[in-house]
Amino acid sequence: MQLPQRDYYAVIFISIKSSNDEGYEALDAATLELAQQQKGYLGHISSFDGKKQIFISYWESEEAIRVWQNNEIHKAAKAKAQVWYDAFISQVCKVEHASFHHAAKLSS
Repeated sequence: MQLPQRDYYAVIFISIKSSNDEGYEALDAATLELAQQQKGYLGHISSFDGKKQIFISYWESEEAIRVWQNNEIHKAAKAKAQVWYDAFISQVCKVEHASFHHAAKLSS
């Protein structure tokens, strides 16, 4: 993943999965594949221990994030959030500066 050093956006999604995950894997894979095809998508990194997950996607602009938020499949996934997660938080942040050391090792 090659990111600019500044002036892009990160969407941070931190969650704790519930035991009710029917349909989760298929829709999760579909949304990730679609996100990667969206104009303005820069990449993502994630960490998952089987229950807790941190997923950070990177975007060129707030407009690219808005377009993604309004994608019908993404909206369908978000509608299931309260079933699939015991807790979650989603944050949108502007990256004004970034430092890298072997960033490729962090990529999914």
